[in-house]
Amino acid sequence: MRKQQPYKTIVVNHFREHSSIYLFISVLFLMGVIFGAIVVNSLNPSQKEDLFFYLSRFFGEVSEGTYANSTDMFKQSILHNLKYVGLMWILGISIIGLPIILILLFLKGVVVGFTVGFLVNQMGWSGFVLSFVSVLPQNLLIIPTFIIVGTVAVAFSLKMIRQQFMKRMNEPVLQLLTRYSLLMIGVSFVILMASAIEAFASPVLMKEIIDVVNK
Repeated sequence: MRKQQPYKTIVVNHFREHSSIYLFISVLFLMGVIFGAIVVNSLNPSQKEDLFFYLSRFFGEVSEGTYANSTDMFKQSILHNLKYVGLMWILGISIIGLPIILILLFLKGVVVGFTVGFLVNQMGWSGFVLSFVSVLPQNLLIIPTFIIVGTVAVAFSLKMIRQQFMKRMNEPVLQLLTRYSLLMIGVSFVILMASAIEAFASPVLMKEIIDVVNK
C-alpha cells in the first residue's frame, strides 16, 4: 500500500515544482503595482482634483460614521473577490484562458499600485498611513491568495495544453481537476477572512487615522 505524503511535503513539492511560475506571476503583479503608481503621475491636474474630491467625500463619511454598512461592504467584497477567483478557475480549465489569467493578475497589481500611489501623491505621509490601514490589511491575505490561484490556474492550463497537443500526462485529468477545484474551495475561506478585515476592521482603522489627520 502506497504511503501518503505528509501535508507539509506536498506543499513544499508544489512550490518547488512551480517555482518558476510563482516567480513569473509575482514579477508580473509587481510590474502591475509599479505601472499603477506611474499612471497616477500621468493624470492631469483636473483628473486628480476630481478623484481627490470624491476621495475627500468618502473620508468625510468615514470620519462621521456614515459610510456604507459594514455588512453590505462585506457582501460586496466577498462577492467581488470570489468572482475574480472563480473567473481564474474557469480560465484555467480552458486552454485559451491562459493569457487572460495573466492580464487579470496584472490589473490587480495596477489597482493596488494606483490606489496607494494616488493617496501618497495627494496626501503625502498621511496618504501613506491611510493606505497602510485601508489597503494593506486585507491585501496581506488577498495578494498571496491571488498569486497562488493564478499560479495553479496557469499550471493547470499548461498541463491541459500538454495533454491536448503533446499527449504527455502522468496524472489522470479528473484527479487533477478535483485537486484544482478543492484548492479553489480552500481559497474561498481565505477570501472570507480578507473580506471581513476589509469590511469590519479597515474602516475603524481609517476613522482613527482620519480623525488624527483632521486635528
